Amino acid sequence: MRILQTALLAAAAFAALGASAHAARTDLVLGIVLEPPHLDPTAGAAAAIDEVLYANVFEGLTRIGPSGEVLPALAETWTISEDGKSYTFRLRTGAKFHDGSAFDAEDVKFSLDRARAENSTNAQKQLFAQIDTVDVVDPATVRVNLKRPQGSFLYNMGWGDAVIVAPESAETNKERPVGTGPFRFQNWARGSAISLVKNADYWGEPAALEKAEFRVIPDAAAAVPALLSGDIQAFPMFPPDAVSQVQDDPRFKVVIGSTEGETLLSINNAKAPFDNLKVRQAIAHALDRSEIIAGASNGLGTPIGSHFSPANAAYVDLTGTYPHDVEKAKALLAEAGFPNGFKATLKLPPPSYARLGGEIIASELRQVGIDLQIIPVEWADWLQQVFKDKDFDLTIISHTEPNDIDIYSRPDYYFGYKNPAFNAIIAKLDETSDEAQRNDLYRQAQEILARDAVVGFLFQLPKVGVWDAKLQGLWENSPIQANDLTKVKWTD
Repeated sequence: MRILQTALLAAAAFAALGASAHAARTDLVLGIVLEPPHLDPTAGAAAAIDEVLYANVFEGLTRIGPSGEVLPALAETWTISEDGKSYTFRLRTGAKFHDGSAFDAEDVKFSLDRARAENSTNAQKQLFAQIDTVDVVDPATVRVNLKRPQGSFLYNMGWGDAVIVAPESAETNKERPVGTGPFRFQNWARGSAISLVKNADYWGEPAALEKAEFRVIPDAAAAVPALLSGDIQAFPMFPPDAVSQVQDDPRFKVVIGSTEGETLLSINNAKAPFDNLKVRQAIAHALDRSEIIAGASNGLGTPIGSHFSPANAAYVDLTGTYPHDVEKAKALLAEAGFPNGFKATLKLPPPSYARLGGEIIASELRQVGIDLQIIPVEWADWLQQVFKDKDFDLTIISHTEPNDIDIYSRPDYYFGYKNPAFNAIIAKLDETSDEAQRNDLYRQAQEILARDAVVGFLFQLPKVGVWDAKLQGLWENSPIQANDLTKVKWTD
């Protein structure tokens, strides 16, 4: 009997060990190229903030899904008035912030009023410009009244910049983010990694992962060995030039998707000689997109001729507006008063598309007489010098916000571009909800930007995802800046 009992215990222990050995993992380390400057999506333009926090830590009234669709989030349902100017949101009951405080309509009013306030630091303040008033109907109901109908309002409320924050923690979210999402912030090791842990008190479907770490790996030389060694298990925005090193490895999935990232040679239109249309046209003619795409995106980028995604129904192919023509570029420079060209600077942030693309573009512009001094800058310096202070001639950056053609109408945007006709189209677009009319306005806006050669339109940034073959639920495309972990899990 004792021998039998021992045998049974041993068998049970072996079975438990076997079950444990085959249990799915619940931890994940993801590689990211850029470290966020801070952790508050409502107070910064850097895509890296949303790439860590969107849908994971913070939630809005609505959210954008993996196919770009508008989905319920903290708003369970909503109704729209007949005149299209009033949205009544029924909120989730039982939702809590990570510090234990209850979520209710007052938090929605606080967040939207804060985002649209005169002293707001929200990088996408224009998203809230049409809000007239925000009324608390009861703790679970809020009504947002608009100045005029806005066809994109529900979509706008799904941006990372529109997430709901609590008055008690709003001012400290940059360092210690407190949201309502399925993950809580755990730790930020500056320069290294940001760690999230599962929120046991989440109002919705609980996350499968217990812990997720976003590890900062800024270059392909480090990304590949980190994946191969197993130090990281996923790289949702993998450097395209390194794909060949992992694409035949059966341990990984390599997924080529699309983004909303218009990759640009941004030009300071407010600064001579770039305020001269002929100079910008010369630059446009000097650019060889095929060569740039081959070198900066491993041939995976899609050429663009204006600021719009080729995946959008309103896209117009304007890549032929200024075809690659070295002699035409030289002639335009001479007409502009620069027969011998001129010198300028090109500031390049860390992403590989910028650093690799910068070398190619500098070579192409040199052929027409524009001698560029390449200045590599770190991400925080780019945000300060280029985006905020407008201290630049040329730079390369991918604008990954969805449907963001309106940035060219903003009076203080870093491009320094001013065109009343373009602004009028954007204003009309904001008032229009009919899809066909909106698409026509989008096409007109694209054509103006292309003609004005506001920037060098290069390519749509591809989303190259590489992750462990046993991992499920990561987004293949990026309709919005996000590494949404809410459906991510390991399989046996």
